[in-house]
Formats: sequence, C-alpha cells, structure tokens
Amino acid sequence: MAACCAVALALATVSAPAAEKRRVKKKAAPRVIVEKLTCMLGTEDRHARIAVEVKDGRVESFAYYSKWKPRTCSVHVERGDAYSNWDDAGRFTVVMTEKGAFLIENRPRDVHFLFRNVDRMFYCGMEGQITGTLTVVRGEQECALEGVMDEDSDKDAPSGTTGAAPS
Repeated sequence: MAACCAVALALATVSAPAAEKRRVKKKAAPRVIVEKLTCMLGTEDRHARIAVEVKDGRVESFAYYSKWKPRTCSVHVERGDAYSNWDDAGRFTVVMTEKGAFLIENRPRDVHFLFRNVDRMFYCGMEGQITGTLTVVRGEQECALEGVMDEDSDKDAPSGTTGAAPS
C-alpha cells in the first residue's frame, strides 16, 4: 500500500508542472479590422456594382458585376489567388492579371479603382475593353463611375457616367 501511495505522489508531482503550463493563457491574436464595402449604380436592366473587402487597411478582394441586359459581366479577384499578382505601395495597390490591370487607391473616405484595358470578352462575353474608374464611398450605397460602363471604353469615348446612372 505504501508503494502505491509513493507512486501516486510521484505522478502528482510530475503532472503538476504540466498542469501549470496548460493554465498559462495564450496571447490573444491581434484583432483584424475587416471592412466590407458595397455600392451599385444604375437601373435593373443596366447597372454596375462592386463589393470590396479591406483588412487592416489593405484591399484583400473585390468583385465587380455589371449588367447590360441581357448580358452580364463578372470580375472577382482575390489576393493570393492563382490568377492575379498584387503589389502594394502604401495606400496604393496594383493588381495585374492576364486579362488587364486594376489600380486601387484606399483613401480615408473611399476606395478608388482604375480599370486599365480589362478584356471585356473574357469577363463579359462582349467586344472591347473595360477602362475607367469606379469609386466606392464609405457609408454610401451609390458608386461613382467614369468610363467603366461606356460601350466604347477602349476608344476615346466621352466619360459621361460620373455620379449618374448609366444610360
């Protein structure tokens, strides 16, 4: 019996430091600030919209969608995916894909996108390129567009869509 008590006492002293280690609180992971911004501009039959995810002040992904009844256009780009390269310089981000480039400026009031020669056929099934700007203003539901929804945006067409619904 004394031997059993000695073994139990020895096990208790060995497991005590292990129990103390388990009680040590793990440091909390740093809090990540996530913003999800969305906006839309236009009518049911012809509109543009975008959803943007910003983590700790850095754009992580965006999804642009437009509708020119009966056609739709869909662009979804995510940091770390196999189809895009992201390069950050302060509040500016350049996203390069095989089908065009997106320049993003994350400003305090809004997130401003510049679409540069984005292949409309690949993303939308229509001839031409998407070239222009789209701005998502924090706290507002409407986007500001210039050139993105122009039918001939790959040519020197007048912009005409800033702050108004596409015609």
